[in-house]
Formats: sequence, C-alpha cells, structure tokens
Amino acid sequence: MKITTRDGVALHVEEAGEGTPILFIHEFGGNHASWEPQLQYFSRRHRCITYAARGYPPSDVPESLDAYSQAIAADDAVAVLDGLGLDKAHIVGLSMGGFCTVHVGLRYPERALSLTVAGAGYGCEKEFEEYFRGVSLEVADNFERKGAQEFSKIYALGASRVQFQNKDPRGWQVFADRLATHSDKGAAMTMRGVQARRPSFYDLADELKRMAVPTLVVVGDEDDHCLQPGIFLKKTIPACGLSVFPKTGHTLNLEEPAAFNALLAEFIAQVEAGRWLPRDPRALPGQIMRTS
Repeated sequence: MKITTRDGVALHVEEAGEGTPILFIHEFGGNHASWEPQLQYFSRRHRCITYAARGYPPSDVPESLDAYSQAIAADDAVAVLDGLGLDKAHIVGLSMGGFCTVHVGLRYPERALSLTVAGAGYGCEKEFEEYFRGVSLEVADNFERKGAQEFSKIYALGASRVQFQNKDPRGWQVFADRLATHSDKGAAMTMRGVQARRPSFYDLADELKRMAVPTLVVVGDEDDHCLQPGIFLKKTIPACGLSVFPKTGHTLNLEEPAAFNALLAEFIAQVEAGRWLPRDPRALPGQIMRTS
C-alpha cells in the first residue's frame, strides 16, 4: 500500500500480523525488505509495519535535496503511523533507521511505545565528524556516477559488512543484491541530505537526557564507529539499555537474526509490562565500591 507524507511524497508500506504495532525503519544500505526475518517472527503476535524511505523505490524519489533531511525522515515515520491510523508503536531502526528512531523519540515521544536503536553512530564521534561528512559526499557521488549496480559491489564490502559475509555468505549476497537495486538518485540524495547533514548524538545531549521513552541500544562489537556512540546513548537517555553483540558488524538484524529477535522480544515484553525503568538513582556512575 501507499501513504502520502505531508509534503506529498508517496511511501510504500507493507505490514503483517495483528497486535501491538511495531514500526521497522531500514538502514541506508537496505530497504523495507531488510526486515523480513523480523516480520516473519514478530507478526505472530504483533502488527508489524515496514516501509521504503523516500528515495527508495517503490517509494517516490524526490529530485530536490531540500526534500531530504533527518527531520523529514522522522516526520515520514510518523506519517506512516498516521496513514495507518495508529496512535503509537514500538519503533525499531537500524543505522540510518536508528538515527531516525532517536529523532522520532525526540520530536514525537508521544507516538513511541519504545525505541530500539541498532547500529547507529556513524558520524557522531567528534574526531571523525568531518571525515564522515566528506566520505558521505564521496559515496553520494559514486552512486550517482557509477550507479548502484556497480558501486554496490564496493559498498557491500565495508569494514563492518564483511562479518556478515563471513558468517552467512548467502544472506550477505541477498543484502548485496538488494543494495544493487537502489535508485542512483535516491541513494545520492539520501546520503547528501540525511546522512551528511544529520546532527551528532553528542550535540543532542540535553534533549536526550530529557527523553523518557524506554530505549534499547544494540551494537556489534566490530562496528567500531557505533560502539562509543552506543555507550553515550546508554549513559545519557534515562531509561536506556545497551546490548553488544560479539564478533558482529553493522547489519545486525540480518547477521544475527535469532539473537536480535530474542533481544527485541524480551525488551518489548518488559516495556509492555511496565518494567523497563529509568536507571536506579543509587547506581552512581562514579562509585566503584560502597564503603559506608
């Protein structure tokens, strides 16, 4: 089905199952189909929704750079909920979708039952901030100049993607083939408008400290540029838990689907039971051992 955003962009939406809704938001290197292992698992007891972001066919591919930003991405996620008549949902995002999930929590906390932020952090580390922006623009140029079919062969072998290839070559090949179908224009515009211009988590510290939505952060221990941002989110968001998957890269939900599904299911169960709480104030970060 299609829903229309406030600026008239048509987004392709798919759903399965019944129950408390979960909205899945995909990464830059994937699309709505990247969540298939989760839809198959969670649709047994939840209404699972996934959509192709703007710039990702069969959703519309706006031509103007002004149609792409981090704020617009968060607005689009809420537009999907609105289009389906949903007041609230558990929001789950990977990488680019993880950033979007954080911004949904900041901009629309009343629409989120919980936030799961997986593999998010690229560009946040201050020492790599400018480098990330430059690389993002270079990637955008490559998608435009070489095309997704050709450049995907390079992008799919990034430093945090080879873990997936080593563990599950067939699954990785499906991911790589999907990447090759990206819109050249949509990928370039998304990289320039969303990725290269999004704010660092560190610049949002004051807002994140006030965000009360139950949050789960998940990172792979070989996804180097998400590790420290993940710890930062854990220490900054009041009701936040952090899980680190061993020997795991960036494509968490596909690389380790069983572990990811089990972790997410437990998190959602705790949230729905009212037991995912802010950190106990007695757990003082500066205290090593209590002496009195």
